Amino acid sequence: MDLELQSKKTALVIIDLQKGIVQFPGAPNATTEVVANAAKLSQAFRKQGGFVVLVTVGSRDGGDLLHPIVDQPMTTSVQRSADFADLVPELHVQPTDHLVIKHQWGAFFGTDLDLQLRRRGIDTLVLCGIATNIGVETTAREAYQHNYQQIFVSDAMTGLTAAEHEHTLQYIFPRIGRIRTTEQVLTALGL
Repeated sequence: MDLELQSKKTALVIIDLQKGIVQFPGAPNATTEVVANAAKLSQAFRKQGGFVVLVTVGSRDGGDLLHPIVDQPMTTSVQRSADFADLVPELHVQPTDHLVIKHQWGAFFGTDLDLQLRRRGIDTLVLCGIATNIGVETTAREAYQHNYQQIFVSDAMTGLTAAEHEHTLQYIFPRIGRIRTTEQVLTALGL
């Protein structure tokens, strides 16, 4: 196999698997499948002593979020529940996990993610989460600009629509990293 992962130099970065986001239907992968595969990956990384990063999008009062004038708003006025930003329980958050709260699409801007990865000597990221073409893709573009090697787990991410998901997998990710399945990543970890 062309994928070899060193757990000490590779981090798993899971984007927005939080209660307020997994409630939306994913396409083409169901959010339940995405959560199950991300949970397998996080367990495997922890077992190998790897660094697990759990990213959520949140806001104190809405004032720290971006409010651009757009032609197509992301959502209608969704009422955010008190547990909107809580990670899904299937991820079994551990004290060794690094938690990142972002206030926009990407996990690097305005957070300590790059600092924490570099301090640990990490040079490769395994990315998954929701939505493929929004949070995952923006984080991937930022990681590319920070010179990280990247692996995108196609069956551990989903888009708002199948077309958006497929566009990112077909045209963006192959230019900035490698696309693999959950099983291929687990095999590369020696599991």
